[in-house]
Amino acid sequence: MSNERDADEDDVVTSDAGAEPAITERQMKDAERIAEALVFASAQPVSEAFIAERLPKGVDVAALMWKLKGLYSERGVNLIQVGGQWAFRTAGDLSFVSRMDEKEQKKLSRAALEVLAIIAYHQPVTRAEIEEIRGVQTSRGTLDVLMEAGWVRFRGRRRTPGRPVTMGTTVDFLDHFGLEELRDLPGLDELKGAGLLSGRIPSNFGIPLPSMSDELTEDEDPITQLDLEELGLLAPSGDEPDR
Repeated sequence: MSNERDADEDDVVTSDAGAEPAITERQMKDAERIAEALVFASAQPVSEAFIAERLPKGVDVAALMWKLKGLYSERGVNLIQVGGQWAFRTAGDLSFVSRMDEKEQKKLSRAALEVLAIIAYHQPVTRAEIEEIRGVQTSRGTLDVLMEAGWVRFRGRRRTPGRPVTMGTTVDFLDHFGLEELRDLPGLDELKGAGLLSGRIPSNFGIPLPSMSDELTEDEDPITQLDLEELGLLAPSGDEPDR
């Protein structure tokens, strides 16, 4: 009797003896469709770890996502990386189409833009350090606007007297400004070209390279529940007093 398989059965790529067989071509196609659907259905950028949990074992998620990125590179929507996560966004040269019907958003004040830029380039940075760079005090309202927009977050507490809170940008910040990662922030020459820097800036003036990691630095401690309560971001815990 013939041991021939059905004609439509996928071939399994052979692997080293004793190792698990590689996934089939059919499984790879299904994995691509699943990954595509997960990113498309999410309102927020999706991590590779989230995608990997929902794909067959053995799928190289990073390679799969880069393959999909290539497939979408010439389409009306592009698959892009945002802070190491993945999202579908309108192609850059077609962004005007999606903005035609958008309501005009409230513009940030000059102070808010300055604070946002300082946090982006100098993170992790404290409020006192922001004020030292700007040369003026920073109101809590300015920071609240950036927090409410979802572009700035509290990172931790600096291991210095007073244990000031450190701040950094978020994935939403990268997503809103079309950046894949912080190293895509404009450099000195780009800022000059855009007219955002005076032509009389000091010769030793430079643009700092922002921290590329969300991990706490050696001089930062994690923010605790008590810290959040002190910052007014979390209601105090504990039972209500007896009446």
